[in-house]
Amino acid sequence: MSTEKNGKRPLTTGQIAKYCHVTHRGVLKWVESGKLKAYRTPGKHSRVSEEDFLRFLKKYNMPVPVELQSPVTQKKVLIVDDDRGIVHSLQRLLIMENKYIVEAAYDGFQAGRKFSDFKPDFIILDICMPGLDGYQLCTYIRQDMDNKHVKILAISGMSEPQEIKKIMDLGADDYLQKPFSNEALQQKIKNILWGQGT
Repeated sequence: MSTEKNGKRPLTTGQIAKYCHVTHRGVLKWVESGKLKAYRTPGKHSRVSEEDFLRFLKKYNMPVPVELQSPVTQKKVLIVDDDRGIVHSLQRLLIMENKYIVEAAYDGFQAGRKFSDFKPDFIILDICMPGLDGYQLCTYIRQDMDNKHVKILAISGMSEPQEIKKIMDLGADDYLQKPFSNEALQQKIKNILWGQGT
């Protein structure tokens, strides 16, 4: 069987019928009407490239079969908080989503070492910690232009506007006040890391 340029095999109309839970004849009608782009093999069989099939699904708001979904590139997340209970609950939440590789640090000094070794894409950073606090760690990260891609979500039990403004001025991408719900955290991460609003 021939393959596409990207190495993926073209789909048969029978496969598409199974993916879309329709009859084989229904798929042929899509092809005949021009809704689904296809080509003919020398044996007069219709074949559809995966790219054209995905374009068709998107155009008609149809779900993409799991087998054809692109794997999500996992992002590295570093959780920095001296409250081990919060760290463990956040780790469980993020690991369950299967989108993240998660590491934790319980103080600013440990976070600095982990940051250099782990090279995270995203940091959940508690502002108030003993020793090196969130302000100092944020400053340390933002001093190096190589870290400009790293996203920082500051978290704290403080709600004073000047404290929030300070951490944002130092380079945090957003702020979330403790205590917060799982949903609120997930939405912040979607906004900051994946660029998905509500």
